[in-house]
Amino acid sequence: MEIWINPACSKCRSAVDLLDAEGAEYTVRRYLEDVPSPDEIRAVLDRLGLEPWDITRTQEAAAKELGLGDWPRDADSRERWVSALAEHPKLIQRPIITADDGSAVVARTDEAVRDALSR
Repeated sequence: MEIWINPACSKCRSAVDLLDAEGAEYTVRRYLEDVPSPDEIRAVLDRLGLEPWDITRTQEAAAKELGLGDWPRDADSRERWVSALAEHPKLIQRPIITADDGSAVVARTDEAVRDALSR
């Protein structure tokens, strides 16, 4: 199991605290420092069953600078979104847990973290 975190994020810290309390074995990836490649982002999206715009923090300053709110959300624009996430990792929603069964969850709630633990 791996968790993508930003240590400054309270939801990330809560998720890590819950994983620790449950005695889970996991690897921490500080994705702002160890930036995921476009291929890794695509793989996580496949595991999540989501599209890149579904995990984009559209209220971040970089999102507004890029004008993401006006970008199409369709198959033809998917790679543009993936590239934006790889180039601006702060835009990636957090935390994301990749579970041992090959799935993944955006773990913003205790329930989502527990869901990942049960997989």
